[in-house]
Amino acid sequence: MPLSRVRREYRGPVLLESRAPAAPLPLFSRWLRDALRHDLLEPSAMTLATVDARGRPRARMVLLKQADARGFTFYTNLRSAKGRELAGRPQAALVLWWPELHRQVRVEGRVVRVGAAESDAYFATRPRGAQLGAWASPQSRVLPSRAALERRLETLRARFAGRDVPRPPHWGGLRIVPRAVEFWQGRPDRMHDRLRYERAGVRWKRVRLAP
Repeated sequence: MPLSRVRREYRGPVLLESRAPAAPLPLFSRWLRDALRHDLLEPSAMTLATVDARGRPRARMVLLKQADARGFTFYTNLRSAKGRELAGRPQAALVLWWPELHRQVRVEGRVVRVGAAESDAYFATRPRGAQLGAWASPQSRVLPSRAALERRLETLRARFAGRDVPRPPHWGGLRIVPRAVEFWQGRPDRMHDRLRYERAGVRWKRVRLAP
């Protein structure tokens, strides 16, 4: 079938200003709970868009680990491509997409580092294999082979045998502090609902956008 004929009709519930809160976090929390309740595949997955040193956009999937009044938090190797890009240009955009619910959320804002104590606390909750992987992987760097990566992992298994794996100094959290959050609810005939929240000092301005 040609892509021009691939089409899905969206029939999500209406999203009205009269039912939307004054700030974006309560609505985001409600939508995230819906995604978790429906047992969707990777409901916390989000596209992270950055800009490199030459102004070229880059995007990849990461996992949201916390959303609260401070912002939207994920964890990564800070020496990775995205880590270096965000250190140089600490602005980012996020997209969360829940197709089964006909919903999308876009976030734009500045990026700040999560404190060491908070990063340590999250790292301690990770499975041991993932903890070792954070040490083993020189993320985004060229590897000579898969075997070389596995040798690094075996060396680290021996190094940390019989004791807790500490958080690597190059691994930690990044938080997007939003200046704008947009909610998209798919509706029939492509007449979608789009509510955009934009920060105005300590408050938020809410506007409706054309679909």
